[in-house]
Amino acid sequence: MSVRLIESLATTEPLADVFSDRSILRAMLDFEVALARAEAELKIIPQSAARAIARAARTEDYDAAALARQTLRAGTPGIPLVKALRKRVQQEDADAASSVHLGATSQDLADTALVLLLKKVAEIFDADLTRLENALQALVAKHKKTVMLGRTLLQSAPPLTLGLKAAGWLGSVRRGRARLKNAMSEALVLQLGGASGTLAALGSRGVEVGESVARQLNLVYPDAPWHTHRDRLAAVICACSILTGSLGKMARDISLLMQREVAEVAEPGDSGRGGSSTMPQKRNPIASAITLAAASRVPGLTAAFLSQMVQEHERGIGGWQAEWPTVASVIQATGVALVSMAETAEGLTVDAARMKGNLNVTQGTGFAEKAALLLSPKIGREAAHELIERATDPKQLRGRTLSQLLAEMPDVRQYLGNEALAHLEDPEDYLGSASEFIRRLSGSAKKSRRGGK
Repeated sequence: MSVRLIESLATTEPLADVFSDRSILRAMLDFEVALARAEAELKIIPQSAARAIARAARTEDYDAAALARQTLRAGTPGIPLVKALRKRVQQEDADAASSVHLGATSQDLADTALVLLLKKVAEIFDADLTRLENALQALVAKHKKTVMLGRTLLQSAPPLTLGLKAAGWLGSVRRGRARLKNAMSEALVLQLGGASGTLAALGSRGVEVGESVARQLNLVYPDAPWHTHRDRLAAVICACSILTGSLGKMARDISLLMQREVAEVAEPGDSGRGGSSTMPQKRNPIASAITLAAASRVPGLTAAFLSQMVQEHERGIGGWQAEWPTVASVIQATGVALVSMAETAEGLTVDAARMKGNLNVTQGTGFAEKAALLLSPKIGREAAHELIERATDPKQLRGRTLSQLLAEMPDVRQYLGNEALAHLEDPEDYLGSASEFIRRLSGSAKKSRRGGK
């Protein structure tokens, strides 16, 4: 399945294939075949009818474009699909045609098909998340001691390590993965309720039929049909939204670190990725751009889905019909962001020397907090803060570092000796609990499996 040009920045080929016409048709037909086999197993319909329905359920025999046009008039894909299936069954076995879709309603078909698509999505996401986690874990291990400038409100701050920054990304991704896994496990349930959610057309055999259909499709059989209860799907959408936001945060950090004036990291740029149509020197953060684009789309789509949850009585009007394109867009946006960040993490170029150089450019002002803390026991916290605030004024520094300036101040020299001033701007000496935080974030996968935080 080729990605359509209009969606080329909004999906991946595997996810485009999941939501392709062929894949959707396969999911709907799988539901109908499983329903027929379950009813034949329970002797509600003849075995010969179930076999005829299975033989008629070949995706290549159906015109997806025609079904799409008919869906627009019917308000659900189930009606034209069942009509087409019944027609094909009738051509082979006239008696079997009456057994098609017995006891089900069109929303049963559409909802279960969507759940089957999500089942495929869960497998794709799991592989891509493993890829991203492994890449981030390697980045953390390699750069746990690579010192860089901290930045708060886009201004220089005390140092940290790239390993800690990457561990933060990793921790967020792992939490997002656990959240999404839980939501998916609850959402992968069969929908089979019939006209009003009672399966009255199947008499007392409704639950037996449903359990059999669920087994065949490898889905969970829920406590009851959920036609107008969309909370499970909403949890998946919200989990995707949070995960995409986490990926967007990672992309924002990387794109800012890639600015030419900063130049501390760079995305992989092979095969022409990141080039410019007019400026040969450019290496643009394309993976970050795609991820940020996804992160900007998903919140609005999530809000749209949540507004669609308010559905009327036993079968809704409008809200349910709005869901398919919303779900497909959210899933594909999450997927393209996930793959983009996995590729970036695997091939991220890190310039440790540039990181050290950018620390030096601040003239030691990133260690103002450290200087104030050293002086506070001697002259009081407020006085120390005011002194260091004056000392870090660019007009005072005039090309000197903070430690050099402080060494020239008699009221500082009497409290801070040569050794303290000599090590004031040593970044490795002011990393606090960074290594412990890295250890905790890197080990969070084990804790999450044990039910930890």
